[in-house]
Amino acid sequence: MLDLDKNYYSESVNKIAGVDEVGRGSLAGPVVACALILPKDYFNEEINDSKKLSQKKREALFEEIKKVAIKIGIGIVDADKIDEINIYEATKIAMKKALDQLNDDFDMILVDAMPLIYKEKEVVPIIKGDAKCQCIAAASIIAKVTRDKMMEEVDKTYPMYHFKDNKGYGTKAHIEAIKTYGLIDRFHRKSFKLKK
Repeated sequence: MLDLDKNYYSESVNKIAGVDEVGRGSLAGPVVACALILPKDYFNEEINDSKKLSQKKREALFEEIKKVAIKIGIGIVDADKIDEINIYEATKIAMKKALDQLNDDFDMILVDAMPLIYKEKEVVPIIKGDAKCQCIAAASIIAKVTRDKMMEEVDKTYPMYHFKDNKGYGTKAHIEAIKTYGLIDRFHRKSFKLKK
């Protein structure tokens, strides 16, 4: 039951921003972060870590979360920037971009495992937060579906890389495609070294 969030509400904390990202371990495409605020009294037992949900369930919950969330922000950092500054720093930038879109309309931030400094807000990094906190899990769903749709669009132009199936991660088929066709300029992350 993903209800750790409720432990953080208090007289001074009425709105919590949940933050998570997807795409850190991918060989291609952006890292995408989501920050969102759910109503304090909202609970949906179907919301879970996006990795534990089927695509069909994620997409249904994506629509549900969009309807109920008070605010949602999306932060995207592309492959060029990831290569320039590294994936860890790029992830923090994506998270901050997502938080910026919430216009400071929250009292605290719960984030999945990432030590983050954001303005004067209290930030609580929670290990495996997407499996403990509903707001982080909801953010993981929004980020995952958003990024998956982006990768599916790129697949239409570059079907030989199987992005609609692998979403840019280092599957055997993806790695074989890289060896055959090379890297897509400005889309594959050149800082990620493939195992020979």
